[in-house]
Amino acid sequence: MAPRHIAVIDIGKTNAKLALVAAEGLRELAVRRTPNEIRRAGLYPHHDVERLWDFILTGLAELNREHAIEAVSVTTHGATAVLVDASGGLALPVLDYEHDGPDGMKAGYDAVRPGFAETGSPKLPIGLNLGAQLLWQAQSFPGEFARTASILMYPQYWAFRLTGVAASEATSLGCHTDLWNPGAGDYSALVDGMGWRTLLPPLRPAADRLGPILPEIAARTGLRPDTPVFCGIHDSNASLLPHLLSRQAPFAVVSTGTWVVTMAIGSATVVLDPARDTLINVNAFGDPVPSARFMGGREFELLMGGSTPGWTVADLEHVLKRRVMLLPSVQQGSGPFPARVASWTAEPATPGERFAAASFYLAMMTAACLDLIGAAGPTIVAGPFAKNELFARMLMAATGRPVVADAAAATGTSVGAALLALPKAQLAKAAEPLASGAPPGWANYAAAWREAVDRRG
Repeated sequence: MAPRHIAVIDIGKTNAKLALVAAEGLRELAVRRTPNEIRRAGLYPHHDVERLWDFILTGLAELNREHAIEAVSVTTHGATAVLVDASGGLALPVLDYEHDGPDGMKAGYDAVRPGFAETGSPKLPIGLNLGAQLLWQAQSFPGEFARTASILMYPQYWAFRLTGVAASEATSLGCHTDLWNPGAGDYSALVDGMGWRTLLPPLRPAADRLGPILPEIAARTGLRPDTPVFCGIHDSNASLLPHLLSRQAPFAVVSTGTWVVTMAIGSATVVLDPARDTLINVNAFGDPVPSARFMGGREFELLMGGSTPGWTVADLEHVLKRRVMLLPSVQQGSGPFPARVASWTAEPATPGERFAAASFYLAMMTAACLDLIGAAGPTIVAGPFAKNELFARMLMAATGRPVVADAAAATGTSVGAALLALPKAQLAKAAEPLASGAPPGWANYAAAWREAVDRRG
C-alpha cells in the first residue's frame, strides 16, 4: 500500500528542512527549518551532523503527531561524503566543501583525476570535486582515514543513520565528483586508482527501499517500527524527477537554491565546456544529463544583504531604460564566467532598483548556462527563484522560450524526493508557462547585457 504521508529530509547547503508531503496532491503539509551551520573548531570546517540529527529526530516526532508518517525519503546538496568507521561513527568530520584545504594539493590531484571526457566533471576549486576532498583527507589525516569502513554520499548517510543499511547512489556520485563514469554507469578510474572501490557500499537506485527505521528511531520519534526509508537523491535531481515523470522532451529545469543548476532534457547536441562549469549530472534513472550551474542563491544573498525589498513600476522602468546592469561574476571560481569580477554599469538608485537589477543578473546568468547546454523547449524554474516574477520574465526574454514558474515548482526538491516512495503517483497537470513573448524593452536589455559581457572579454 502506498504511503499517504512522506517525511522528506531536505538538507541544503545554507538551510536544512524537514517536510511532510501528502501523497494526494503532492503538497507540503508542514515544514520545519533550521540553518545548516558550519563548525569552525577542530581539524577543519565541517558540518554539524549531530545538531542536524537532533533536528531531524525532533521534527519527525513533531510531524508524526500531526499526521502519521508512513515513509521517509532524503535529499541533500552535493559535493559531500561521510567517512564512516566500522562502528557507524565518523572516521573524520564531514568536510565543508567550501574549505580551501584541497586547493593546497592541486598538482597532486590533477595528476590522478580522470579527464572530463570520462567523468563529465569539470575541474573545480576548493572541495567542489569530491575526489579532491577524499584525497586531501586521506593524505592529511592518514590515521583517521584508515579507520574508514564506508564512504557514504550525503543522502545515503542520513538513510544509513535511520536504517543501519549502507548504500551508494548514482545521482550524488554523478554530481561533479570525479568518482563516476556516466557513460559506463560505473566508478571512474580514480576510484580504482585510489583503492576506494571497496569502501563504497553496494549501488542502489534512488527509489530503493533500504529498510525500516531502526528500533531506537521508532522509540524516539513515535514512528511505526516498519516505516520504510528510501535510498535518497541529490537535490537538483529531486527537482528534476517530477518533470521527467510528467513532461515530454525537450525541456530544461532550473533548480534554484544556494546553487542554480540548469539541466537540459532532449537538448541539442553540444560540446560542453568544462572551463565554464558545465558538467554531466546523472538523473534518478541513471541517465546522463547535460548541466551547467552557478552560485546564484549565494550571489543574491550577497547582493541584497539578506533582505528582499519591494519594487515599484518606476524602479523597473529606471533599470530597463538606464540599463542598470550587474555584469558577472559576484562569486568567482565557478559558473559560466568563473574568472570575471562583478561590476555595475550604473549603480542602482533605490533598493527596489537593486532588487530588479539583481534579479535580471540572475536571469541572464541562467540564460547563459542554458545556452551552454543546448537547452530547448520550455524552462521550468524550481525552488525559491520560482517566486521571483522579474527573474522569470527576464529569463523568458533572454531565451525566447516559455518559462514555467509556479507554486508547485517552488517545492521541487521535497516533492521530488517524496516521489521516490510513490512509484505510481498521479502527478498534477503540468503548470502553464508564462505568456509567451516579452516587451521589447526586456529583450533589448538582455541583448545589451550580453553585448556588455562580450566587450569585457
